[in-house]
Amino acid sequence: MIAVDATAWRDAAGAPSAGRNAADQRRHQRVRVAVLGRYMLADRREYPCQTVDMSPGGVRLTCAVVGEVGERVVLYLEHIGRIEGIIARHSTGGFAVQLSATPRKRDKIASQLTWLANREILGLPEGRSHERLVPTQTAVVLRLDGGREIHARLIDISMSGVAISSSVSLPLGAAVTVGSTPGRLVRYFEGGFGVQFLLPLSPDRFHAGMTL
Repeated sequence: MIAVDATAWRDAAGAPSAGRNAADQRRHQRVRVAVLGRYMLADRREYPCQTVDMSPGGVRLTCAVVGEVGERVVLYLEHIGRIEGIIARHSTGGFAVQLSATPRKRDKIASQLTWLANREILGLPEGRSHERLVPTQTAVVLRLDGGREIHARLIDISMSGVAISSSVSLPLGAAVTVGSTPGRLVRYFEGGFGVQFLLPLSPDRFHAGMTL
């Protein structure tokens, strides 16, 4: 089991944070977690991203558009919520953010990271700590590789994926376009399956009347 200590953390560039003693630094663990999300740069441009690793004080992202070092960035990450900070450095395929957070917020992030890390190790099912909603329009067409189409029903939606009611059997990992939103089949349940979107939905699209 992994426990993340919020009292000891390194900044996003990997250097010890000012004011933290050696004992604190030794207790720190950066956690490798792949969490989908979105980020907004200082000019209010918004893009999808995915975490590479994270601590209560910093996060490294994979993304297509990088901002300037020192630029303020606002993140919305599945399971974590809204956080903000500054770009500390560029990395291969993205950048690292030094988070601006109160001690209480760092404690919360540490708890969330502990849960995420142990979920990966123990193979626990996807949690429901992030928001899910039931759409007003549940009918949807699924499009598969090769052009096959399947009529199905949406059960609920989150920013990262959707639960679908269908009697059709598809292989785990199959590419599935839900309406016009591409994803892949990641789990089964009685009466249907779950699809994870390739890119998370924008928060301004995420409402009960949305169309995928």
